Amino acid sequence: MHARAVAATTTALLGTATFLLPTPDARAGVTGTPPTVLAHRGASAYAPENTLAAVDKAAQLGIRWVENDVQRTKDGELVVIHDDNLKRTTDVEEVFPGRAPWKVKDFTAAEIARLDAGSWFGPAYAGARVPTLEQYMARVERHRQKLLLEIKNPGLYPGIERQTLKVLGNEGWLDRRHLGRLIVQSFSADSVRTVHQLKPAVKTGFLGTPNVADLPAYAEFTDQINPSHGSISAGYVAAVHAFTGAHGKPLEVFTWTVDDAVNARRVAGYGVDGIVTNKPDVVRDAVSGR
Repeated sequence: MHARAVAATTTALLGTATFLLPTPDARAGVTGTPPTVLAHRGASAYAPENTLAAVDKAAQLGIRWVENDVQRTKDGELVVIHDDNLKRTTDVEEVFPGRAPWKVKDFTAAEIARLDAGSWFGPAYAGARVPTLEQYMARVERHRQKLLLEIKNPGLYPGIERQTLKVLGNEGWLDRRHLGRLIVQSFSADSVRTVHQLKPAVKTGFLGTPNVADLPAYAEFTDQINPSHGSISAGYVAAVHAFTGAHGKPLEVFTWTVDDAVNARRVAGYGVDGIVTNKPDVVRDAVSGR
């Protein structure tokens, strides 16, 4: 995940929100329980991001939650990759030298399946592939992990919300047993809102740091406000907690991307509910007092 401007449609959506001043007694507060630790793109400091190897590494470290990114191929397959192009994390320039700028949406699933998504990280991971969403979820299920799924660049992929939910349903992740292990998030408020409208039972998160005055509008369709760690304070976290989200519980805060003990303890002190990290073992040890 990385910071980006919220689309103009989001501004329009929130422009008429009524400002409701949070009251101290509404705050969820700090319970004394350490925040949830989530492995960013899998344990991506130790294995190539968004690959099955990164999911496996998170499981080896004992991390229950993994985060991933989903995008769509030219022929309509959902694949797990962060960037909207294949250049940074695969050998696409070598395999398809004449296909610049190597956008995910310009390649078929079969073409992407040919790419090496591990060698850039280290020789031990040569031959790792860009997984399909089905493959990724099967691996998460194998480890009995939980999934924070980010719909990436939804403006590039009309209808990706419905398609993602269809895959989730086909893989059994929309039954009662799995819904407690799933959160769908996006930087696009419209995309989060669409997910909520299509499948209200699914827990959702908005990536960003909205103004407190805008939180009532977000609370209508999301359960979490998930900001970058450098953009928050204890006061902001308390303000978010003061509002009730789409499922009748206080809005939560999952912050990202924290990779060191000092910042992990700082945001834990703010009362965040979760910390997304490339180094989940480091953060877990820091917030658990090890």
